Amino acid sequence: MYAVMGITGQVGGAVANSLLQRGEKVRAIVRNAEKASEWKARGAEIALADADDPQALKAALNGVDGAFIMIPPNFAPTPGFLETRTTLASLHKALSEAPPKKAVYLSSIGSEQTHGLGLITSTHLLEEQLGSLPIPSAFLRAGWFMENSLWDVAAAREQGKFFSYLHPLDKRFSLVATEDIGRTGAEVLLQEWSGNRYIEVAGPKQYSAYEIAEAFALVLGHKVEAIAVPSEEWSQKFIEQGMPKDRTAPRIEMVEGFNSGWIHFGVPGTEHVIGRVDLKDVLQKLVTRA
Repeated sequence: MYAVMGITGQVGGAVANSLLQRGEKVRAIVRNAEKASEWKARGAEIALADADDPQALKAALNGVDGAFIMIPPNFAPTPGFLETRTTLASLHKALSEAPPKKAVYLSSIGSEQTHGLGLITSTHLLEEQLGSLPIPSAFLRAGWFMENSLWDVAAAREQGKFFSYLHPLDKRFSLVATEDIGRTGAEVLLQEWSGNRYIEVAGPKQYSAYEIAEAFALVLGHKVEAIAVPSEEWSQKFIEQGMPKDRTAPRIEMVEGFNSGWIHFGVPGTEHVIGRVDLKDVLQKLVTRA
């Protein structure tokens, strides 16, 4: 039996799907049973637990052979990442009192760095705090999600423009599909190891903003131009997208970290997994869904 957090989202769902396809048993850790009805119909066991409730998490983790653990995404954290720290304290307590035989965690590219990470600080804290547990642990340092391009579908379709915060436009970045991350998570859960592992998960190739625009053009059937959003406009753009005006700094710092190369792959001591899902295939799904 493998416990999976985030099963109603993209990565957790991909982990669970891959496990079920392999004939493994899955216990879905969810806050809302109705949202997990599809997984129950597919044979998954349902365990109700909030990430900030250590006792409920303890019950959900009890007796499992492995667990896929992730913290809820927060694109506008309070100063000091208080929400993340609360969740990590809850997870640490639950995992200490009901330790699975092994755990795989969703982390991020750059999480080995101690500063200058912006939003990725949350997964740095995850590695730092949960990596101290005495159970075999694997941290999946995933690249930039291809699915982040959902935000860009409307402009690409309606204006023929892809507005990029990744600079310069010809610089290639490591993008990866959530399907590849989830499949990797499932495969690692089925392995045996001791201590901590750090696994960089990338897509089959790197992409520049120009190449992302080209992929959009192929999917949409018309020209799409890549346009660099000036850094002095980032804060206002993020506010227009719904972020509180006093919470844009972590997102800005993260993007600056990617652009400068501070956030990168190729860290000594890490394993490397190359996915197989192409950006064009992900964009096709996003365009169909949007």
